[in-house]
Amino acid sequence: MLYKFKSKAAGDLILLEPQGKQFLQLIGKQVDAKGIIEPADMPAAIAALQAAIAVQEAEQQAAKELATERGQPAPVFESISLRQRCKPIIDMLNRCHLAEQPVVWGV
Repeated sequence: MLYKFKSKAAGDLILLEPQGKQFLQLIGKQVDAKGIIEPADMPAAIAALQAAIAVQEAEQQAAKELATERGQPAPVFESISLRQRCKPIIDMLNRCHLAEQPVVWGV
């Protein structure tokens, strides 16, 4: 399944199912086949994504430091970080919030 996020204020954003579900869960939305993010909800969604990014980066840094302390090789993480995955979504939410346009999917 693909998630296609659409808005009048931004180009379409297509996410594969795992990334689409992760995004919706991070912003506190139901993982449904269709839905809407209202402009009033966008600042909170952006803040939630940025908080999740900060947590992931802090956990990865701590894991690297622990490995260094123990003399072990640095851990290997996913090749695409949450920051990279969320950049287009955050950009879309910012643009849509400024234009006061909702983001919808599955419609």
